[in-house]
Amino acid sequence: MPQPKSKEDGRSGMLALRPEIPSIDPHLSSNPAEQFQNQTLRPVLKLQNPLLVAIFHHYILQKGLDWAAMQAGARQDYIRQALQGDAALRNTLHGVVIGQFSLDEWTQFAAQEKELRKRCTQMLIQRLQDQVG
Repeated sequence: MPQPKSKEDGRSGMLALRPEIPSIDPHLSSNPAEQFQNQTLRPVLKLQNPLLVAIFHHYILQKGLDWAAMQAGARQDYIRQALQGDAALRNTLHGVVIGQFSLDEWTQFAAQEKELRKRCTQMLIQRLQDQVG
């Protein structure tokens, strides 16, 4: 089966939709996982933020939680436990992120999948805690 041609030159196609994150210095990345995190995961998470938050709000509703009545610390703990313990939720959120990868990015991700999924989960936890918790 022929492989689709990649358009990684410049910021064409869906890569052009990603927000720039000026606080990221591409020269400070010390290893491939950190480079991928800064060059791909962070911009995708920022781009997909409204959808990621909406999915988590829907998850809360499905669980029947009285989120407003929960203490801030309990909400923070719940977010961490939900993403670490509920594989369906975690996989849904990862799918939203991975669905924005180019073929080249998917290849890089697959080569270090365990480490990058762990980093993605931690970033999702932090993002949701900052905005929902």
